[in-house]
Amino acid sequence: MQVQVDIEFDELLKIVKTLPSGKLRQLKAELEKKTKTAKPGNLETLLLNGPTATKKQLDTIAKNRKAINQWRTK
Repeated sequence: MQVQVDIEFDELLKIVKTLPSGKLRQLKAELEKKTKTAKPGNLETLLLNGPTATKKQLDTIAKNRKAINQWRTK
């Protein structure tokens, strides 16, 4: 069974501040472990695997650029 609770950031901060030192260290270690696993990889790989624009999106960008350039030259 899984329960999801929506807690505002300020409330979460109050809860964390009330944790005993042992639990606070445990939480900090868990958070650090989570950030260590999200190591940045090779930039080239990241860019090659990233999202790409569709033909329609590229056409829209080209039209917008043309319109901006015409507006700037008036």
